[in-house]
Amino acid sequence: MSGPRIPLPTDSSVPKYGTPIDHAVAAFAASVVRQRALDPATTELVRLRCARVHDCRLCRSVRNVEATDVDEATAAKIDRYETSDLDERAKVALRLTDAMILDPSTADARLRADARRLFSEAEIAELLLDVVKWSQQKASVALRIEPAPRDGLSELRFDDQGRARVGAALA
Repeated sequence: MSGPRIPLPTDSSVPKYGTPIDHAVAAFAASVVRQRALDPATTELVRLRCARVHDCRLCRSVRNVEATDVDEATAAKIDRYETSDLDERAKVALRLTDAMILDPSTADARLRADARRLFSEAEIAELLLDVVKWSQQKASVALRIEPAPRDGLSELRFDDQGRARVGAALA
């Protein structure tokens, strides 16, 4: 059998199944992307790390237009961030991301101290919520029913309500 067993809406701003829990997850996700404590570049690095770990084709194919400091050369460093020339703040954010999605036991005293030294409490909270938000599609990705990406990279924007909008192709 090919394709999803349950037809999904093509508009990504519409909750997939229309159930109360689906609407609650969509509301949570929208509220997370409206947060502004964390800078757009760190948010985008976290989003891209989640996309790579989860192998979300759609998330890997879009770039948040607010994160002007994250070009493709920077994005390419995410897979090997520990040995890259990314700054310490970015590396700590990615370590915390990995701890959340791969192995929470790695969030040891040193990682917690580094996070508190480099980020405010509000930034840490937003970063952790970002990881949860960008991990909500794991079931869809595992079943390969996530929306298929366009060819190449596309713009990613969020409207005032926090709904994702995939825009024009990036050159």
